[in-house]
Amino acid sequence: MVLNRRSALALVAAAPAAVARAEEPYPSRPIRFIVAFPAGSGTDVRARVFSERIAADWGQPVVVDNRGGANGFLACEAVARARPDGYTMLFTANTTHGSNPAMFRRLPYDPIADFAPVALISQGQILCVVNNDLPIRSMRDLIAYVKANPNRVSFASGSASSRAAGELFKTMANLDIVNVPYRSNPLGLTDVMSGNIQMMFCDTTTALPQVRAGRVRALAVTSRVRIAVLPDLPTVEEAADLPGYEMLTWNALYAPARTPPEIVNKVNAKINEILARPDVAERLRSEAAIVRPGTPDDLGRFTREEIEKWRRIVRDANMPVE
Repeated sequence: MVLNRRSALALVAAAPAAVARAEEPYPSRPIRFIVAFPAGSGTDVRARVFSERIAADWGQPVVVDNRGGANGFLACEAVARARPDGYTMLFTANTTHGSNPAMFRRLPYDPIADFAPVALISQGQILCVVNNDLPIRSMRDLIAYVKANPNRVSFASGSASSRAAGELFKTMANLDIVNVPYRSNPLGLTDVMSGNIQMMFCDTTTALPQVRAGRVRALAVTSRVRIAVLPDLPTVEEAADLPGYEMLTWNALYAPARTPPEIVNKVNAKINEILARPDVAERLRSEAAIVRPGTPDDLGRFTREEIEKWRRIVRDANMPVE
């Protein structure tokens, strides 16, 4: 190939700029957190806690990009196809990397091969809540009410965890209740408060403020132990006499596969450092979240374990596989 003088000079001039870009420290431009749920969801709220602090510490904007709906498929596809340079990451929950592989025969993404685990952030619980106007004060009241009103009780769900918690309760208690799906848990909870839907299993981040405000009544928590923020609230296992009943949620951060390890490790270290801050730890505790710092390898192992766990949950709850 023959270069004229002008082309040669242009290449020489561009070379230092290209080297400079390659050697720019990470991060040198805005980072994008693609969130697999709509604005206002528990995962969205959690993503903003971390995006604000990372932006303040690193001096680069961290944009929260909500791609809710389609069971998290849209968000996962966007991140899986993004350049593996650390500037696009997936802030998600167990729906995309735990339950979806169990609930769908085919996915438009591979939760293991398409992603580099970055950091597990926290685990949480779900509250069983009912409309305030119902004559229900306990899980036993709820079971009796459902049996006295066959085919007339519905439960809202705005996430895979929310639905699975309800379906597992329905199966273990041998009840006839119908699931009504929503795009997000806040939308489902709004209909429970208004009386359009009788009940819901809702994540604590979304449900706790409404429980504390008296807009909805909490009957039980889905963990195997009671939670400190509501110490008088029993577990579903003890209140409904359903041995072995448990449903937990979690949030985590993933990058596209082949993201350089040094970038993954830098983001992981920042997430763990933020988790250790007293104000963040207290906020998570106030939402009944359990802080889960660890390494990227820890999240990789955890993800594989969760996929297998969710396959058991889907089987035990008799949930359809689509």
